[in-house]
Amino acid sequence: MSTSPLDPRQHGGRASAGRRVAAFFDLDKTIIATSSTAAFSTSFLAGGLLTRGDVLRSAYAHFLFLVGSADADQTERMRQHLSELATGWEVAKVTQIVAETVHEHIDPYVYAEAVELMAEHHEAGHDVVVVSASGTELVEPIAAMLGADHVIATRLAVADGRFTGEIDFYAYGENKATAIRDLAAKRGYDLERCYAYSDSITDAPMLSAVGHGHAVNPDRVLRRLAAENGWGMLTFTRPVALRPRVRLGPVLAVVGLLGAAGLAWWWRRRRDGRATT
Repeated sequence: MSTSPLDPRQHGGRASAGRRVAAFFDLDKTIIATSSTAAFSTSFLAGGLLTRGDVLRSAYAHFLFLVGSADADQTERMRQHLSELATGWEVAKVTQIVAETVHEHIDPYVYAEAVELMAEHHEAGHDVVVVSASGTELVEPIAAMLGADHVIATRLAVADGRFTGEIDFYAYGENKATAIRDLAAKRGYDLERCYAYSDSITDAPMLSAVGHGHAVNPDRVLRRLAAENGWGMLTFTRPVALRPRVRLGPVLAVVGLLGAAGLAWWWRRRRDGRATT
């Protein structure tokens, strides 16, 4: 990045008790250029947790996510679908699959600018917190790989070692801001001196919860809101592997082809006057 978004007055570590600083980073399309949940779908398929039909639906949801077409209602439906999908899964098996494949699925999509910015915050003595609507079982290994200090993520209810389908905490929208304030009270962060970064308009409460909000790769709506609130605006363009890139395998290519096929089908229907917006 050409200029750092960090306030020069913040450098030099933690000034005193109660004056600690943290940087809160959204995960999907802010730290990584993809959806963390969809990224693991191929491994969940191989592990017997998903069917090919589930992967097809995930590919469509991932397509909507990448093109920014998933509104709040669609996001809620996806959340409900994912919670129902995970019902009965063994937590230990999910944890094992994620731990074994986190580098394979996440490394190639990490934004270099995000990694550099995290390093700047650490050098300034700030904590780095990854905030995501994805489940803790996915987010915690990714955060550990990135060297983050804490995680705020969705918590799925567990009974007898399996997901029940219920959600104890959904880290989305206003809930992210609430969790940030709770963590700040626990860790002694001064939110007026803290930072937050996100690409999504749904994270406006998160950006408003701190003194230094930043919109990453904002669309027109988020750009306008950022200007109204005096938030910084950043452009991340360089996904780069944290280690040498690995081949993701043919299944992920199939998922991409399914998404492209869905787009082509929609375009044909729209051309023929049968598609709705």
